[in-house]
Amino acid sequence: MKLPTKGITVFDHIINLLAYLAGVFVVFIMFNIAADVACRKLVGTSLVWALEFSEYSLLFITFLGAAWLLRREGHPSLDIVVNRLNPGARALVNITMSVLGALLCLVVAGFGTATTWDLFQRGVNMATMLEPPKAPLVAIIPIGSLLLFIQFLRRAHGYLGSWTALRNKAQSHEKSPQA
Repeated sequence: MKLPTKGITVFDHIINLLAYLAGVFVVFIMFNIAADVACRKLVGTSLVWALEFSEYSLLFITFLGAAWLLRREGHPSLDIVVNRLNPGARALVNITMSVLGALLCLVVAGFGTATTWDLFQRGVNMATMLEPPKAPLVAIIPIGSLLLFIQFLRRAHGYLGSWTALRNKAQSHEKSPQA
């Protein structure tokens, strides 16, 4: 089954944009820490908000870039065992792991959405110096998890295509006359 090309292109653009945004957060953290150190050394006082913004940025970096990283197969994996399997078995293991990853991300997205909505309804603020509302900060978890869910399904679909091609190739070799 072929996936719709337009939808894939739009999804790829979205996760690319979010990955670039994660990169902006990394640069922001770098300048944030440098400014905090400079203020401490030059003025003798720290930027009160610097550490707090860096902490929130780390959360956003994780969930903004995760789907992009998965698309590039950049997540760490224990491939020492999988690489010893034949290509067909390897594809089946990768399909299984992708489906399990998708299901886990769907569960996290569901609970994250319920938690975010609860925090929003109750108007909960972070118990920190700046006391920002907690719901917008936590909202990145279900958003990022939903994007990861979609990317895991795309990954499973790709491995399914590989497995099917390998199976069809093996079947065609069995049916062809031997010379």
